[in-house]
Amino acid sequence: MNETLKRSISGAIYIILLLASILFSTESFFILFGIFLLIAIYEFCNLTQVNKTLPLIAATLLYTTITLISHYNKFTTTAINEYLGTNIEITVNIQQLNIILLATTLVVSVKCILFLFYDSVQTISTSSKYLYLFGYVTLPFIFITKISFGIKDYNPKIIIGLFLLIWTNDTFAYIVGKSIGKHKLLERISPKKTIEGFFGGILFAIFAGYLISKYYIKPKSEFSQQSILIWTSIAAIVGIFGTIGDLIESKFKRIAGVKDSGNIMPGHGGVLDRLDSVIFVAPIIFLFYQILNYVS
Repeated sequence: MNETLKRSISGAIYIILLLASILFSTESFFILFGIFLLIAIYEFCNLTQVNKTLPLIAATLLYTTITLISHYNKFTTTAINEYLGTNIEITVNIQQLNIILLATTLVVSVKCILFLFYDSVQTISTSSKYLYLFGYVTLPFIFITKISFGIKDYNPKIIIGLFLLIWTNDTFAYIVGKSIGKHKLLERISPKKTIEGFFGGILFAIFAGYLISKYYIKPKSEFSQQSILIWTSIAAIVGIFGTIGDLIESKFKRIAGVKDSGNIMPGHGGVLDRLDSVIFVAPIIFLFYQILNYVS
């Protein structure tokens, strides 16, 4: 099969599956990204040569537990009481849990950025591999599910809007870079990325954020009066940190000596290749939403 056709078909299947799961229900969204998480863990273990069994089990338990606690707390409490035949009030401070998880993820993100820019670092210690598995891969998937709720109930437009911004940034960074790019962004990690493409991607993402806020997000949604400023700010965050996330994954692949993290999507690579931007951006967008919630 022609490589371009293969890439188009697998890309179309990925987008259809993604949009269908997001739009169908909260549960289908959680399940799909739970599956994506397990595949990403599998791929990262291959990249870093870590035994897969323990990380896969730990990620499954952590993702499931935090999802249940965060979004089904009342239902989970009732189910536990029915099972035990008790009437115990189980209170989980979701806000404190979020702060702990977010702080951990951001610390690991800073470590990832340092790892990216340290030229001398070409090997990864065992402890760092497990830290990256926890804070770079697992926790960001949890934050992807959390930001889909904004500050209220599940809103598929938030997560779809985020993916539209990422796709816009990636597409126009490539187009602008290929058209007028002359200065390399970080050649030793990703030879094709240019500074011109980087800024071009951000500018078009900001324009896409404006269009999303104006025509896609409902006028009565949260923060409606500042919607344009919020979504253009999110676009700028996506452009900057999405690119950093892409570069970080590229460094892991460069150390491993591979082109793609996997081959589950012909022509596109693995799940990490497709989601490297969003998993790095998600915790920062979640923090952004919390700041908005606080100041409002």
